[in-house]
Amino acid sequence: MALLALHDLPAPAKLNLFLHILGRRADGYHLLQSPFVLIDWCDTLHLERRADGQLQRHDLGPPLPADDLCLRAARLLQAESGSTWGADIHILKRVPSGAGMGGGSSDAATTLLGLNQLWGLHWPRERLLPLGARLGADVPFFIGGHNAFVEGIGERLQPITLPVQWYAVLKPAASLPTAQIFAHPGLTRDTEPVIVEGSLDDAQRMLAWSSGWGRNDLQPPAEDRCPEVAQAARWLEDLFGNSRMTGSGSAVFARAGMDEVPTVMTPAEMSAQKLAPGWEARMCRSLAQHPLVGWAG
Repeated sequence: MALLALHDLPAPAKLNLFLHILGRRADGYHLLQSPFVLIDWCDTLHLERRADGQLQRHDLGPPLPADDLCLRAARLLQAESGSTWGADIHILKRVPSGAGMGGGSSDAATTLLGLNQLWGLHWPRERLLPLGARLGADVPFFIGGHNAFVEGIGERLQPITLPVQWYAVLKPAASLPTAQIFAHPGLTRDTEPVIVEGSLDDAQRMLAWSSGWGRNDLQPPAEDRCPEVAQAARWLEDLFGNSRMTGSGSAVFARAGMDEVPTVMTPAEMSAQKLAPGWEARMCRSLAQHPLVGWAG
C-alpha cells in the first residue's frame, strides 16, 4: 500500500569538532577538513503526499524564507525522478538559523530522505548524495547518515565512530552570513592538512576530542565581525574550561562530559540559564548515527 504521509521526521543539527581551511579552488569554493558530529537538537518535518504534483511548505514555528532548501530539495528530486507526486512539507523549526549547525541543510536532507520513501522511489544513498551536493555543501553529510570526517568542499565523507558525548551549545542572538566570514581578509586559508589513512583508527583517537585538538579557522574572523561570538566563547570557557565555534555561524559549544549525565551542569540547568534576549542555550548529546540512516540503501 502506498504511503500517504510521514510524520515526526527528525532533522538533527551538527557540530564541527574542528574546521580547518586548506585552500581555495579557482571557482571560489574553500577546501576544508572537519569532523562533523550529529547532535540531538532537531527540527521536525511532516510530509503529506499530494496527487496534483504541487509542492507546498507550511511553517509550524518561526517563518522560513519563501523558497528555502526544503522546497528546492523537493523540486530537485521531483525533476530528477520524473515523479508526478507532490507534497505538503510541514516544518517545526527548532535549530536556530545562522548558527553554523547545518539546520537548513539537515532539513533539506530529511526532505530528500522522506520524499524518497513517500513517493515510492527507494533510491539508494549513492543516488541521493549528488542531489544533496547540488543543494549545499553540508547536505551530503546529513544524507550520509553517520558522523564523518569531511573533506573537499563538503562532498567527501569518511564515516567515523566517535564516543557519545555531551556538548553545551550557546547561540547568541546575532547570526553570521557565511559569505562575510569566508570573505574576511584575515581568514587563514593554508592550514596544513590532517593526513587520514586506512581505517581511520588513528584519526578516530584524535577526533575523540579528549584533548580539544585542532581549531576553527573561521572563529577569529567571526569574532571580529560579531563580538557576541567571543562573548559566548568566554562564557562557555568559564563554565566548562573549553569552547569553540561551530561551522561558519555564531553558535559556540563546549565539551561537557561523556557520562550518562553531563558534568558541571545538567540539561535542565543549562536551559534555565539567564541569558540576554534572543540567546539560546542547550545541553546536547551526540548521536551515533542519523535517525533516518536506514531510509536510503
